[in-house]
Amino acid sequence: MRELTSATTASAATARRRYHRRRDVVELAALLVAVATADLVAESAGHTPGLPALLCLSAAALAATAGFRTWRARHHGHAPPPAGGHEGNRATEPGESSAAHGPDAGAALWRVRTTVRDTPGSLASLCAALAGRGVDILTLQTHPLTEGTVDEFLVRAPAALAPEDLARTVADGGGRDTWTERADAHDLVDTPTRMLGLATRTAMDAAELPLALRQLFGRCTIRSTPPGTAGPDPAEDTLEGTIMRLRDPAGGTITVERACLPFTPTEFARARALVELDAHLGARVPDGRAVLTLPEGNEITVRRAGPEDLEAARELHDRCSKATLTRRYHGPVADVDRYLTHLLSPRFGRTLAVQTVSGRLVALGHLLWDGDETEVALLVEDAWQHRGIGLELLRRLAAQAVDAGCGSVYAVTRATNTAMVATMRRLGLPLDYQVEDGTLVITATLSPADASARLR
Repeated sequence: MRELTSATTASAATARRRYHRRRDVVELAALLVAVATADLVAESAGHTPGLPALLCLSAAALAATAGFRTWRARHHGHAPPPAGGHEGNRATEPGESSAAHGPDAGAALWRVRTTVRDTPGSLASLCAALAGRGVDILTLQTHPLTEGTVDEFLVRAPAALAPEDLARTVADGGGRDTWTERADAHDLVDTPTRMLGLATRTAMDAAELPLALRQLFGRCTIRSTPPGTAGPDPAEDTLEGTIMRLRDPAGGTITVERACLPFTPTEFARARALVELDAHLGARVPDGRAVLTLPEGNEITVRRAGPEDLEAARELHDRCSKATLTRRYHGPVADVDRYLTHLLSPRFGRTLAVQTVSGRLVALGHLLWDGDETEVALLVEDAWQHRGIGLELLRRLAAQAVDAGCGSVYAVTRATNTAMVATMRRLGLPLDYQVEDGTLVITATLSPADASARLR
């Protein structure tokens, strides 16, 4: 829409310039005719005594006329255009909110996705319907299909326009299977820049791949399945409507699913590109670490952990009491290696390890991607409990969840685990408790505004 307005304004300016040029040419021609006439008169009159005075008088009249025209152009050339002029300069129509035409005042950002017929004029009809309701189209992506074209818009609509009215307007313009979602300023980034940002995050940290896919597609569920747990791994990537299955470079399958909206071949290609990048770079975990001093004076190091820490994590389990392991895993641990291989894989989340000055692991904290939810879990060696290590891990994991765009985190434990309940309460975040058959699920709501201040 903005391009159409700019083109109309440019056409009007071009027409005005052509008009001024034609008028200047006519005036120059008239001046030449006047000079030629004066010369003819001079030839026919010979050496008439009054001729020099006549020529001077004519030149003065021409100079006065040109000066008057220049003065008038400078003082009246920028008068305001009349009402009903080109769009962008027009007066507000009756019943139309002036806020709708301001840059941000009284407006809301929306992501709109709809399918239109792949015929000439279909997109123009849809744009005209949106313009009729004061909706400004900021970005547009098209996904060609065999039966039509899926168009994705980022629009700025009047705040008074309800989402159902926006969807109805799209339908009136020829759209079908319409989906709307509130957007924010982060969505203003163009698609190539957004893809580069997601690729960079994936390249820096293998744990970012599921998050990158979730941010790429909006509301969706990402699940990573270990190899062999759900039958044979797929021989190739597949796309089936609202579900795409991608071969995990680490083994197993990554499943991306969303309700109602089928994935397009373009989206499928983008997802495959991120997975191929992850496969090419191999296993990688950032090397960031922090050294902390406990109240009694001992120093500990908190760092990211990965598959290379499997042996040290197994030794930590061997030093933990049966009661500690039961509280952590809600029952007896039959296969420690299987648990730890899953927990330490960056594909399923992020793990923080706490080690002493000697390098021995004394605690693990896990942030696990569970579909469209996020779980936190802690394990602290018996001899290092009640020193604030669990709270430090929990704060850092919750802060990472905020950075990842998670709206909440939950912890699953036994209802008798008062230490975990107390640690969650010390986060200072809104908590929800659900108890069923002795199992307690504590959900902490993460608000980016105050969570960052409380968790860091």
